[in-house]
Amino acid sequence: MNLVFRAACVYLFLLVVMRFAGRRTISNSSTFDLVLLLVISEAVSDALFAEPDHSLTSAAIVVITMVGLDIAFSVFKVRSASFSRLLDGVPLVLVAGGKPLPERMRMARVSAEDLATAARESGFAGIEELQYVVLETNGKLSVIPKSGERKNADVPLTSSQ
Repeated sequence: MNLVFRAACVYLFLLVVMRFAGRRTISNSSTFDLVLLLVISEAVSDALFAEPDHSLTSAAIVVITMVGLDIAFSVFKVRSASFSRLLDGVPLVLVAGGKPLPERMRMARVSAEDLATAARESGFAGIEELQYVVLETNGKLSVIPKSGERKNADVPLTSSQ
């Protein structure tokens, strides 16, 4: 039972840390992010298995506990909008009326170049042509043009930034 409790505590701790770390998707992760994830996983494995027992059974219990918590949280997120907002956050408007919102950009750690890239990837010359740029909860930038019409119908209105 101690192993299940330790796994649950580590899962919740990592969930909180990753929630505050930001909204990057795996495709947007840098080499540093990957190395950090590997180091965290190694450090966490030591915390999970404090006893000298590093058996296959112990590893299976930890994995089952963490996957079970992940499934449970997914179910709770579907059933409760407030729980979903707590875990995933809410979309954040970074550009309104073609004007960047610097305080929100700083808070989200999104640069002006990230916004310009999202505009170009969506077929626009710059953010001044956009009504809104929204940082979605999945880490992607959605662009909404001022005119309501897309300049390039072959380009999606979301960016991987």
